[in-house]
Amino acid sequence: MTGTMFYPNWKEKVVYPAEGAEPQVLEENEKFKMVVGGLEAGQKIPTHPESQGIYIFLEGNGKMIVNEEPYLVEAGATVIAPDGASRGIEATTRLSFIAVKIN
Repeated sequence: MTGTMFYPNWKEKVVYPAEGAEPQVLEENEKFKMVVGGLEAGQKIPTHPESQGIYIFLEGNGKMIVNEEPYLVEAGATVIAPDGASRGIEATTRLSFIAVKIN
């Protein structure tokens, strides 16, 4: 990071494409990658293995699956998935989140 980054409103960054998730990168460096993502009701991010990640849900509700265990999520929920865990997200309503992948 070259300096302070300020996002006064995450809603200006999130997109909800018809074809599914298209996370928008807020910051990426050798230590972490931070994105804001959006899903419409019924859309999914298929389960996939990933490095440790922190997911903070901003609006809507749905389900996050970590190592086949479902967690019901809504605005305000936080999920910390361990390194190597398989994870995915399913939106019940329009759902938005910030995710930080630890490299």
